[in-house]
Amino acid sequence: MVLTLNIPALLFPAISLTMLAYNARYLAIAALIRQLHQKFKETESSTIELQVKQLRKRLSIIKNMQAIAIISFLLAVITMFLIYIESTLAANIVFGVSLFALMVSLTLSLIEVQLSTKALSIQLEDIIP
Repeated sequence: MVLTLNIPALLFPAISLTMLAYNARYLAIAALIRQLHQKFKETESSTIELQVKQLRKRLSIIKNMQAIAIISFLLAVITMFLIYIESTLAANIVFGVSLFALMVSLTLSLIEVQLSTKALSIQLEDIIP
């Protein structure tokens, strides 16, 4: 397969949309943490404490998701530069690493979704034990 400028350029919209989704998750969790912080100060509920622990894990994962997605994006740009200067072997290697980084970021996203589901289960415990 011949790597052309069009192939790494295809990652740009995918990574950009992924970053928007990651940012939306971050903002939602940040707002939730602020709400839970206030409730915890008022009630010191153990349920809220468990939720906050889960949210802390999720924030860490989202931070890593974002960082790895940015690395993937940068590597796609470097790939395009390497194609431009006709360094084909290096371009192929860097593009492969870029794809791998994107896969890692998406895998972290899957893990974060699993934690999100677990956090919702904790919330539902109050309603239906």
